Amino acid sequence: MKISFAAQRPEGSYALAMPLWSEDVLMDRLGSLDETARTLAARSAEAQRFERDAAAVAETFISEGDRVRRLLLVGLGGRRDDEALFEKVGGALAAKLLTSGEMRLVVDLTGLSLRGADAARIGFGAAARSWRYDIYRTKLSRKAKPTLEEVVIVGAGDATEVEWARRSALLEGISLTRELVTEPANIIYPVSFVERCRAAMEGLGVDFEVLDENAMRQLGMGALLGVAQGSEQPPRLLAMRWNGAGDTSKPIVLVGKGITFDTGGISIKPAAGMEAMKWDMGGAGAVAGAMRAIAGRKAKANVVGICVLAENMPDGKAQRPGDVVTSMSGQTIEVINTDAEGRLVLCDAMTWAQRQYRPDYLVDLATLTGAMIISLGHEYAGIFSNDDGLAERLTRAGLATGDKVWRMPLGEVYDKLMDSPIADIKNSGPREAGSITAATFLQRFVEEGVKWAHLDIAGMVWSDKPGTLWDKGATGYGVALLDRFIADNFES
Repeated sequence: MKISFAAQRPEGSYALAMPLWSEDVLMDRLGSLDETARTLAARSAEAQRFERDAAAVAETFISEGDRVRRLLLVGLGGRRDDEALFEKVGGALAAKLLTSGEMRLVVDLTGLSLRGADAARIGFGAAARSWRYDIYRTKLSRKAKPTLEEVVIVGAGDATEVEWARRSALLEGISLTRELVTEPANIIYPVSFVERCRAAMEGLGVDFEVLDENAMRQLGMGALLGVAQGSEQPPRLLAMRWNGAGDTSKPIVLVGKGITFDTGGISIKPAAGMEAMKWDMGGAGAVAGAMRAIAGRKAKANVVGICVLAENMPDGKAQRPGDVVTSMSGQTIEVINTDAEGRLVLCDAMTWAQRQYRPDYLVDLATLTGAMIISLGHEYAGIFSNDDGLAERLTRAGLATGDKVWRMPLGEVYDKLMDSPIADIKNSGPREAGSITAATFLQRFVEEGVKWAHLDIAGMVWSDKPGTLWDKGATGYGVALLDRFIADNFES
């Protein structure tokens, strides 16, 4: 979708949106319209019980010269300290008009004294909410096809283009994540995931390093290879490095779980709903999207994004419950449940990342446990951390962007539940506290002095209902959070 900014309304055919604060006098706000149109709009808003709540929309049609124009009144509410307000407004307008037949929307901010950042957020919200992936649909009805192609935002000042450049980069990152998560597993598998990322970041200055099976075997990544050995698709470990700080300071390392399809392996999942497991690579998708956003806006920070990629399949060569594997760290792992595979691939990726880059900060994202959805539903991701300061920084970034996280506990009592009678650790604990014991498993692979956080995003990467910034399907969760975390804490 094209987003543009202008000093005044264009000529021609378009839908017109007029935002209003709760205290605005309606007839004054509509002063650019003639008296008949103002009266009609006011009566229509009253009939629709339009009370100017944030992102509420009242719709009517007015006459302007020889044409009829669609007029949308959109509420801003009364809270002016809500960063997400203008994204909600843009998203609500796009959702209203996406398949309406309208091709262009003009949002008139004249007289509201808004900043360029606010206007850019409206554009971001509209573009994010309009994202669709229709490439496999061959029989869309005329009414189901998107028509809205452009949003023009009027009267927001001179700084909007600069503000938009940053949000445009974030939008590109979110779009990449949604694309990767949405694609089926016969299209996105470890090798094609890597190539899709290369294409998306071409020319941005991101350095790529890819480890194949032979390299993993030489490094002793027995946990990762154990998960992958039942699949015809070979695993990959993708490292994307952005050196934006202009120095040799240690990078912040982001690690994403990328199980491109998860059957559960020998501990096979129930058939009902298994098709959803194409998005078990949502953590890797979020890391890839974050790297696209960070590089796209030329962030002044050093960041490495690592995607650990494999399929978990029930082949004759697949690992069995009861097998013991040796991780790259040297710790031995008893495989109790082959469906607890995410932690197995992550532990080797985390060890490699720490030895390769010696980071002070390590953040991993993973659709790790169904238990996380039982705990927090689809409102928050769970965050586990060995450092209060890091947890607080990520929490603040989540609140600012809408990618919310909720702190969960760790502790020795939970850690003991992962002891194995025949190996150093087992990969699955009791049914209770499943997301916590999964996090304690990962914590055993965090090296001394590293500040680490684990985000269990199982309930957040896919939605069965529309949200503020997405339709049903892939949400792009995690990209905005990571981008904001880097911007607020590691850029001068």
